[in-house]
Amino acid sequence: MSNTAITYLVAACAGVFGIAAFAGFILVPAWSSYTRLWERVAATVLSLYVLAVLVAVGVAGGAAIVWFWDRL
Repeated sequence: MSNTAITYLVAACAGVFGIAAFAGFILVPAWSSYTRLWERVAATVLSLYVLAVLVAVGVAGGAAIVWFWDRL
């Protein structure tokens, strides 16, 4: 296996496990906390907002690492 293939494999596994963790730890409890459909949909939308913020923080952290890698 080449280094590029290993990198792609690690990235794919991290993505799959990250989405599974999001669904298991955030989305399922938010969905099961409510009984009405509109409340469940609202909780899902807000959970997706939380996912977007978590992804943005991860991208910002990765960008900071790349930016400061040579400078430290």
